Amino acid sequence: MSSSALVIGSGFGGIASALRLRALGLDVQLIEKLPSIGGRAQVFEHGGYRHDAGPTVITAPFLFDELFALFGEDRADHIEFRPLKPWYRFVFPDGDHFDYGGTLEDTLAEIERIHPPDCDGYLALVEQSKAIYDVGFSQLAHEPFHQIGTMLKQLPQLARLRSDRTVWEMVCRYLTHDKLRQAFSIQPLLVGGSPFDTTSIYGLIHYLERAYGIYFAMGGTGALVNALEALMRRQGITIRTHTEVKTLHTEGRHVKAVELASGEQLNADHIVFNGDPMYLYRHMMANQNLPLSTRLKRDHSKLSMGLYVLFFGTDRTYPEVAHHTIWMGQRYRELLDDIFHRQLLSDDFSLYVHRPTATDPSFAPDGHDSFYVLAPVPHQGSGIDWEIEEPKLRQRIIRALDATLLPDLAAHIQAPFAMTPDEFSAQYLSHQGAGFSIAPLFTQSAWFRFHNQSEGFDNLFLTGAGTHPGAGMPGVISSAKVVERLVQERITQEMAATPAAL
Repeated sequence: MSSSALVIGSGFGGIASALRLRALGLDVQLIEKLPSIGGRAQVFEHGGYRHDAGPTVITAPFLFDELFALFGEDRADHIEFRPLKPWYRFVFPDGDHFDYGGTLEDTLAEIERIHPPDCDGYLALVEQSKAIYDVGFSQLAHEPFHQIGTMLKQLPQLARLRSDRTVWEMVCRYLTHDKLRQAFSIQPLLVGGSPFDTTSIYGLIHYLERAYGIYFAMGGTGALVNALEALMRRQGITIRTHTEVKTLHTEGRHVKAVELASGEQLNADHIVFNGDPMYLYRHMMANQNLPLSTRLKRDHSKLSMGLYVLFFGTDRTYPEVAHHTIWMGQRYRELLDDIFHRQLLSDDFSLYVHRPTATDPSFAPDGHDSFYVLAPVPHQGSGIDWEIEEPKLRQRIIRALDATLLPDLAAHIQAPFAMTPDEFSAQYLSHQGAGFSIAPLFTQSAWFRFHNQSEGFDNLFLTGAGTHPGAGMPGVISSAKVVERLVQERITQEMAATPAAL
């Protein structure tokens, strides 16, 4: 009789886990609370415009290729990844810009234009990022860290790479110009952390981008989810949407049943949770059954920031606007301190502006553009009343973009709507509406992060942003590799133990 797996949640970590466990020969069922799979990678059709609701940047495309290759298929036959150039355009308050991406020579030419002395420093930064990548990603991203011995073995390498240093400190060691320091330190915001707090291990993101480039999935991230869903269905994975989990019932070290909000109970040999561990351990499992170590992480972990996302179309196009734009505000460190430490919603902001119609015109009617504008904000722990503050923030953002990146936006904006941390909490069951679960601090990484094999339970596994190796699409898909390895080890151990028990 084959082993079975139940995957709770269908973000990219859950999808990748379902596929990897199916490739091991398990009977797999994937359940999702929302009407469609994808987790945060939902698609909104609004007023004639299409919007990807969640991740918009494809890095490490080989991780997606691997999922199709598990079953002898070629990802390119099902979804096109189109390379972007530039990867990002940084726009500064003084009107200057910095195009990042393309070849190494392209980036050096942009640095030369802004501050020639930093060219050599940038080359040294790339080498440092590669050294971190060779350990932090190539060696450790797929390594289970649920045992303290694994962490202790890695401490010499982590010390050599100065993982105690922050990303900001690492970047400042190599670059001197403030604009370049800002541009090359924003990567932690992609995974929920401030560059002034996040361990420099996350500096590997820079080399990951340099090694593999940045892509857009034609049709959007939703089209990528559709391609993966079709792959799962071809492989016989059962998928259920509109299926919300209420409680995980445990007996000793075993999750014996998963109770749905409907009252139905599901059973499986292996349970994989693809959601926020902070929510799982607060609302889905009895507190008295949790080990002390789990309760301590749950009660004392620091959260990532919240996200405010404004979606809209325009009845004109902005052909001079890049696919990905980082619109920098007047303040950098002070703004991030407001968000992460003081929990204040400031009058100013920095923005990520996504214009998918720069690459894929199908996101809007002819002669129109589609936009997604994201601002880091405090999570719900700030006590912000978003019913009051959202309309004000929306108008501040529209005015700022109207005066700079998107001239006459106020006259051309169409069908705007927004998501706040309140929606992240209600729709995605994210604790305090945090955008990326817990923050990527050194003391919340690897063994210190929520474990991929749940503490105290032999058949409960975690994948996604809140567990090792962390947030972002490469991180959550890599977490599925860890789950695959742990489930395989468990099956092997049980098979070895079976003859002795007979």
